[in-house]
Amino acid sequence: MTSTQGLEARENHPLSTADLAAANGTSGDSTLTTAKPTEEPNLPLFASNDSQNFRSQWEKVQIGFVDEPRKAVEQADELVASTIKRLAEVFASERNKLEAEWDKTDNVSTEDLRIALRRYRSFFDRLLSV
Repeated sequence: MTSTQGLEARENHPLSTADLAAANGTSGDSTLTTAKPTEEPNLPLFASNDSQNFRSQWEKVQIGFVDEPRKAVEQADELVASTIKRLAEVFASERNKLEAEWDKTDNVSTEDLRIALRRYRSFFDRLLSV
């Protein structure tokens, strides 16, 4: 079971970043550090349609700030939590695909593993460089 399973948004209590932090046993008060940038370009973390959907939702949140600032901030938090959850799902799916290949044979393509490791490194570097 992943740390984000069971954190489905409920009608009266949408998923928040605090929910994600609590599920991972963190307080959210950690200090950000700067990572050394990689030489390679970053790989996309989301499919194009997912990225467009998140950006569209963000634009609605920003527009809503004018009329209802508090609600916009709550929606921003929910959107960030949803984005983080989706990202965890993307990585879990990729991991499941790799494990399925490993279960079929011990002869997993080094190229597939290299691509997976590059994606993790790209994501990890971006997390630490925010």
